[in-house]
Amino acid sequence: MITAHQVGSYGAGVPANDAIADDSQSGRPAVEPDTTPYYEIRVAGRLGAKWTAWFDGLEITDQADGTSLIRGAVADQAALHGLLDKVRDIGLRLESLTQVAPDREPTNDNPSGASS
Repeated sequence: MITAHQVGSYGAGVPANDAIADDSQSGRPAVEPDTTPYYEIRVAGRLGAKWTAWFDGLEITDQADGTSLIRGAVADQAALHGLLDKVRDIGLRLESLTQVAPDREPTNDNPSGASS
């Protein structure tokens, strides 16, 4: 059984009021950029866009090397583990998992070394 103490240790820390950055001209708190992590999950085989709903709306693109790239914002580590569970549940082989910048183009790397 998980106690309240154990659950609390999994949450993100909340900064104290004096730790919040402010805009020196207006005195208002500065707006922080979106820090939602983006991931690329490369799996063996071709999935096609029909699997988008299964993978929580993430973008799915089939690659020339016979792999599929599942890409998008993932709320937190629990959501990432849930996505990896889904990869396992449908029997896909995980090729790679990479955290990427949100505006970065999907990678076209060919991890298997086969020509495209």
